[in-house]
Amino acid sequence: MTVTTIPSPQTNVTTPLDCDLAIVGGGIVGATLALSLKDSGLKIKLIEVQSLEKVASRGRSYALSLLSGKIFDSIGVWSEILPQIGKFRHIRLSDADYPGVVTFETADLGTDYLGYVGDHGVILRTLQTAIAVCSNIEWLCPAKVVDVTYGDTEAIVTVEKDGITQPLHSKLVIGADGPRSFIRSLAQIKTQGWKYWQSCVTFTIEHTAPRNDVAFERFCYSGPMGILPLPGNRCQIVWTAPHAQAQELLALDKTEFLKKLQERTQGSLGEITLDSDRYLFPVQLMQSDHYTQSRLALVGDAAHCCHPVGGQGLNLGIRDVAALAQVIQQAHKNGEDIGDIKVLKRYERWRKWENWVILGFTDFLDRFFSNQILPIMVIRRLGLRLMMGLPPFKKLALQLMTGLLGKRPLSVISEQ
Repeated sequence: MTVTTIPSPQTNVTTPLDCDLAIVGGGIVGATLALSLKDSGLKIKLIEVQSLEKVASRGRSYALSLLSGKIFDSIGVWSEILPQIGKFRHIRLSDADYPGVVTFETADLGTDYLGYVGDHGVILRTLQTAIAVCSNIEWLCPAKVVDVTYGDTEAIVTVEKDGITQPLHSKLVIGADGPRSFIRSLAQIKTQGWKYWQSCVTFTIEHTAPRNDVAFERFCYSGPMGILPLPGNRCQIVWTAPHAQAQELLALDKTEFLKKLQERTQGSLGEITLDSDRYLFPVQLMQSDHYTQSRLALVGDAAHCCHPVGGQGLNLGIRDVAALAQVIQQAHKNGEDIGDIKVLKRYERWRKWENWVILGFTDFLDRFFSNQILPIMVIRRLGLRLMMGLPPFKKLALQLMTGLLGKRPLSVISEQ
């Protein structure tokens, strides 16, 4: 792993660091962008405030769409990730006590799987290992960005490491530093959206169900529950509930909590044991007013956040970086300035509208199913019946969930 060394206090040297691309945030999204540009000829710095070990130790798992798998394959890491993650061939969509269940199958798309579920550490450590042999990518880690100044021809990123600050000159700065993005805040980019009345309790279980290749989206009046298969008869569960109820779930002892989980899942997972701690996070919808300005681009949660229903969050960020990497590489190949706003707007026009579609779709699903208003209940259950009986409608919904609608990056466009 190559780590850029900033001079020690005794030397008092302030020789500037230089690069073409400074990516702030070394999580999955930032690391994927860096690796997507490994053959671009661009000099890249990855700036992460935590150590590589700590940033990879987050106790979380994510749904990965078919398109995300193709993107990881295009940058050369999918063959390492795939054997270590869960895969599902079926999706079951149900609404509270309504007996009808919409089942999606691989035959609906003609694919081997309908999606995947990967541990945070498995994905990020694989990316870190691949980056370690890339001569054009260097880590500044752990290091903190304390300021950014944007000029006509470059940005100057002030980086602090071990108590030493030093300027980093870059043609382009990427904000990949999450929903509370310091980079977005520094650039005074405003956001639109709202916080939901719900929080999510996430955790991993072991179960004794005879099969583990089914993903469930179980809607209830208080909020949806996602059940996603992991290797070894384990599942990642995202249980959405109103804030007070979510706090109560978090506070329950294990026995009472598992009893409530059995009731909610109607015993479909057999015997259940907790395999992790329970974590709680509030839910929000957020869209930045713009993703770019001169010398700056935002990706992933720094640009947008959506409700976790349907497991779309990380997948949107992976699509962002695939699109941005394509725009940057094409501009660089054509001799254009990669930090020019005219170049960066190509990325924004590509991704902002598509992200709005998913943000709106997840918001609609949550609001439409998380209530007991009789006319809405009648409409949504009619919709479920129509989906069960109309294969084209069912396929369209599945394509949206798996990332196969919309513009694809050139790196995966030939794959079906």
